[in-house]
Amino acid sequence: MKIGSIVIRCYEFDKMMAFWQEALHYVPREPAKGGWVVLRDPAGRGPNVSLDHVAARRVGRRSRLHLDLYTHDQKHEVERLITIGATRYPWRYRPGDDFVVLADPDDNLFCVVQVIGEG
Repeated sequence: MKIGSIVIRCYEFDKMMAFWQEALHYVPREPAKGGWVVLRDPAGRGPNVSLDHVAARRVGRRSRLHLDLYTHDQKHEVERLITIGATRYPWRYRPGDDFVVLADPDDNLFCVVQVIGEG
């Protein structure tokens, strides 16, 4: 068994699709239809990220799931993600934390984690 797709329910469907395509360098498996799209890793290494449009914006921070994006160049990736629509989340960091918390265009939190050494 393996993870086939991580589904993100979102209000800002078009913004979210553009953001996650650019953030992960993923492509649609098929054209978006009816507020649904499956984004896939063109190299076939990572799990799919699927977006499912919802009619109402989420209220509060109810999600218990978020993505951790691993990188060898955290500073560069954080700035790149902010440029394409992410925002910094005011997290209370502790000394030695290896992650930066951001929010995507639909205000879902995710982390950019600094990887040290091999992948």
